[in-house]
Amino acid sequence: MPRYDVAIIGGGIVGLAVALDLARRTRARLVVLEAEPRVAAHQTGHNSGVIHSGLYYRPGSHKARLCAEGRESLYRFCAERGVPHERCGKVVVAADAEEVARLDELERRGAANGLAGLRRLSRDELAAREPHVAAAAALLVPDTGIVDYRAVAEAFAAEVGALGGEVRTGVRLLRGRRAGGALVLETTAGRFEPGALVNCAGLRSDQVARRCGLDPGVRIVPFRGEYYELTPGRRALVRHLVYPVPDPRYPFLGVHFTRTIGGVVEAGPNAVLALAREGYSKTSLSVADVADWAAFPGAWRLFARHWRMGLGEVRRSWSKRRFTASLRRLVPSIVEADLVPGGAGVRAQAVDRDGALVDDFRFVRAPGQIHVLNAPSPAATASLAIGREVAGMAIDAFGLAERAASGAGPARPA
Repeated sequence: MPRYDVAIIGGGIVGLAVALDLARRTRARLVVLEAEPRVAAHQTGHNSGVIHSGLYYRPGSHKARLCAEGRESLYRFCAERGVPHERCGKVVVAADAEEVARLDELERRGAANGLAGLRRLSRDELAAREPHVAAAAALLVPDTGIVDYRAVAEAFAAEVGALGGEVRTGVRLLRGRRAGGALVLETTAGRFEPGALVNCAGLRSDQVARRCGLDPGVRIVPFRGEYYELTPGRRALVRHLVYPVPDPRYPFLGVHFTRTIGGVVEAGPNAVLALAREGYSKTSLSVADVADWAAFPGAWRLFARHWRMGLGEVRRSWSKRRFTASLRRLVPSIVEADLVPGGAGVRAQAVDRDGALVDDFRFVRAPGQIHVLNAPSPAATASLAIGREVAGMAIDAFGLAERAASGAGPARPA
């Protein structure tokens, strides 16, 4: 097998962004190992396509900082590479006085995170933008956009290849071990002996960490988000992206309306426990995946804390009437006939031993290894910034030689 300086496990948008930044900044021999037959097969390829503004995240957190940096880098990347995208903006709406107070806090948080053009909309302004949306108050967030993240990931992969890196699909990691001081990766395509490893395996990131001898301290508990779509004749009900004010008692945002780059309007998602890590349908079941999280005490502590919300999400999953009723809080004129089944995605959510959802991105180092153990939304938006962050960690930790400006060329700006 050819020798590599760094092997990156996972060909989703985060793994490819790390590879891209390393390929731009260093002379390292790189390989991305992706288990599926194509890149962007899971979280990236099932993403709703929102370029997030950074409104919701705690100021100073990894999410707030890397979302803001990554958002602008992503807009530049798409413009330079001709990847279709749109900075369309979104409207966050409060339904009642309690939500108005929470909207005030969101506005303060957005300002602290440096969002440009953030402002309240009057009733007339909201009616002009979204005549079918009902709200007691509304906040305009101009920095939000839409894109096809699979197309972005494929553009990342193409550039990695052009810079001399390799992206190998259909290669699944079985085990990692140390042998005589060397890192040995046993895979379905044989043995690799890279100088170092970066784990960006998303839904399987905790398993990869354990297979490489690390106790990550968290377990990935998968949650499926299911969508409906507005029928073509009713897509005009929503002109932008329309979001609710999140309820701080619950860990997920709640259903909303998203216009995709292809013109479809998605409605959702809910958030139900998935019985398989790649469980995109209601009947998907992996006994091994269920046994994996069921053996982790933190999962049961999480369920005990949020069982009422979880039961409500399951009911909504099986009832179009309940799903429609949730959407009517935003657009009262929606009826069941306006909705047809859409796609689904699975969120790789890390849970700690206390049963808390890991709120921020989490990067863990070990000798010769870096593990990205929690990178849910807004990781796709922040991917180029996460790539720079993790690549910088790798350069320092693994002693990778950076490209000289007079050598093979400077790193291409994002």
